[in-house]
Amino acid sequence: MINRDEILAYVRQKYGTQPDHPWLNHPDYAVLRHEGSGKWYGVIMNVPNAKLGLLGEGDAKVLNLKCDPVTNSLLRGQHGILPAYHMNKEHWITVVLDSPFPKEEVYNLIDMSFRLTKRS
Repeated sequence: MINRDEILAYVRQKYGTQPDHPWLNHPDYAVLRHEGSGKWYGVIMNVPNAKLGLLGEGDAKVLNLKCDPVTNSLLRGQHGILPAYHMNKEHWITVVLDSPFPKEEVYNLIDMSFRLTKRS
């Protein structure tokens, strides 16, 4: 399990990323962008469980990340990985933060997303 603060500390330390909060009506949503190009490599959101196909009331804390299609298809069957919420489902995934998906694997996926969205 991983939380929002751990993710933000990781991207700050590794990539110098400061989260962007572009939506006034969703101040807790945090976009992770490349410095310079401004391209997204991640977004942290609170999404109603029902919109994600999850059981129970309330919201799930999630992280959307870019992912290559082969890895995407391998990961989708794992607990805590969903088709991307509000993104291209072939190239993005949603990681449920309150799931048992391993923290180190989330960091690896953040790194992949950063590489895939970096300017060539």
